[in-house]
Amino acid sequence: MTDKSIASPHAVHQLYQYRKSLSTKPFGARGKKLIRCDLCLLGVQFCTCHLRRTLNSTLSFMLIMYDDEVLKPTNSGRLIADLIPDTHAFLWNRTEPAPEMLALLESDLYQPYLIFPEQYIENDQSVIRQITNENLSNKRPLLVMLDGSWREAIKMYRKSPYLQKMPVLSFAPEMLATYALRKGSHEFQLGTAEVAALAIEAAGERLNGVVLQKWFDLFVESSLLGRNRRAKETLTPIIEFEMQYQNALQAAK
Repeated sequence: MTDKSIASPHAVHQLYQYRKSLSTKPFGARGKKLIRCDLCLLGVQFCTCHLRRTLNSTLSFMLIMYDDEVLKPTNSGRLIADLIPDTHAFLWNRTEPAPEMLALLESDLYQPYLIFPEQYIENDQSVIRQITNENLSNKRPLLVMLDGSWREAIKMYRKSPYLQKMPVLSFAPEMLATYALRKGSHEFQLGTAEVAALAIEAAGERLNGVVLQKWFDLFVESSLLGRNRRAKETLTPIIEFEMQYQNALQAAK
């Protein structure tokens, strides 16, 4: 883990700016009158950029994002890129997948794994529960995530043959989704960052997974404060979430 705040834009920030440049009108998210930070997209008074740190990790991530998902302030995929330095982000295109994305998936440096629910797999892709050295053949794990609603993720999977050629990392966590901003249609469906935290733990980096979960918790609470979604008497002071995140960072050093 680095000891300084990371202020420079990462892959998801860059994709956000690119997708924004394609828009013919402003993105109409809820809370659109809120003055937001350009990087974390939280209200400026609840910006967490000064707390952002990168982790020492042997893992890489690839986010394949559905259309305007990257524009949504509630998107938690960017939290992965906040912490994991080798994170790549691409917009999904059914007919013209990005050549750079396909090159990464075919690179000799990486072993890609699609993080996806086993029940939606439609062919004979191998399914694993953990990533071990035996799986890797001296390659770096590249964890591929489909970032959108579950309906959109299933569509991306079914219409992208290159996603049906790699092993699948799948798990059925015995906990309910805590993603208070945009829950899935089923209770077991988690937010993108929560799924990534589970994947990091499944790849043997438990403490880094805890850091991402605490970073996500801080993001959710900061978002709710900015949107004034809870009564003041039910709000936990944001400093408590900051401290939990800082403690997880310290433990992961």
